[in-house]
Amino acid sequence: KNHQLHMLPRLLLYKTFNTSNIQSFNSLFHSFSFSCNRLKNIKYLSQEEAINVDIDLMNEDTFAFSIDQLMELAGLSCANIISEETNISQVPAICVGPGNNGGDGLVAARHLKHYGYNPIIIYPKRPQKNLYLRLVKQCKSLNIPIYNSHEEVIDFLNNVDYFWVDTLFGFSFKPPIRKPFDQLIKYIKNSNKNVIAVDIPSGFDVEKGNINDVGINPSVLISLTAPKLFSKLLSDDVIHYLGGRFVPPEIELKYNLDLPWKNNDRNCFLKLN
Repeated sequence: KNHQLHMLPRLLLYKTFNTSNIQSFNSLFHSFSFSCNRLKNIKYLSQEEAINVDIDLMNEDTFAFSIDQLMELAGLSCANIISEETNISQVPAICVGPGNNGGDGLVAARHLKHYGYNPIIIYPKRPQKNLYLRLVKQCKSLNIPIYNSHEEVIDFLNNVDYFWVDTLFGFSFKPPIRKPFDQLIKYIKNSNKNVIAVDIPSGFDVEKGNINDVGINPSVLISLTAPKLFSKLLSDDVIHYLGGRFVPPEIELKYNLDLPWKNNDRNCFLKLN
């Protein structure tokens, strides 16, 4: 009887961990090892490389992506990542710059509104190009409030649970930080709220990171297309995602990107750490 009791755990283990489970475990282990190796080999882009990748994507004779098409894909990825990392009861305070990075923010705001969030947009410097005017009109059609300055929403933000979405500057940014963005960035830094930065945290050098601590230190970074060199310098507690799954194989080979997407993965974003 004692011998039978002694054998019981071994019998239960045998019944539970049968051949099928061993095969599943091996498959999971190899998948994990594959993912780790793929993340290890991913390319980090310099500023020049990031600019050239965009130029290649929009080359009319080869890949022929339009700028609004790239913004839509990037902004959708951002919205999905934001919804992954936050609660729908929180208010996304989306800070929008005058360039392509700001366009990503406007697209993300629209998608977040459809997901059930109630975003607000802070848009200090608005270009009058048709593309951006249309993106603003789309946000207004969903009753997303758009403000010229953070000063207009200080009282509102003091009474809600919110987080920042930083889409002020992209990889073409060169210091110094000029008005009116200097005061907004200072306010964000002093707010002690979580910041989700899109592609490049505002004030960062694309390759050297947060020089002299003038930039916004994010809690979450969303790298678009491929991560940039500065992201190697981020602290380990920054959550890092890759978004924007649209790079053709020819461009991936040309720049040795070694992007970690798997063929059977249907998501448009991937957690890198």
